Amino acid sequence: MKKKLSAAQFAVTQECGTEPPFRNKYWDNRAPGIYVDVVSGEPLFSSLDKFDSGTGWPSFTRPIDGAAIVERKDSSMGMARTEARSRAADSHLGHVLRN
Repeated sequence: MKKKLSAAQFAVTQECGTEPPFRNKYWDNRAPGIYVDVVSGEPLFSSLDKFDSGTGWPSFTRPIDGAAIVERKDSSMGMARTEARSRAADSHLGHVLRN
């Protein structure tokens, strides 16, 4: 897997790392298209559902197919959060923000 992915992609998807906010490839990308899991190639999100959350990371209102995303409780970092992972490759995708 380390040969297939960049160091940053590996750190995020396989080690639950975090890209720097406002300094990552997709947070301000406005091009139309589909966002896929870099590991499996599975389509996950549509640019039509992307919004500016103010966090500096790409944010979406919903996945293309809810069955493609798995949500897990994450109590690391001393807080209760919901982690989003891809079902097919078990890639860490980030955290779910809800109002």
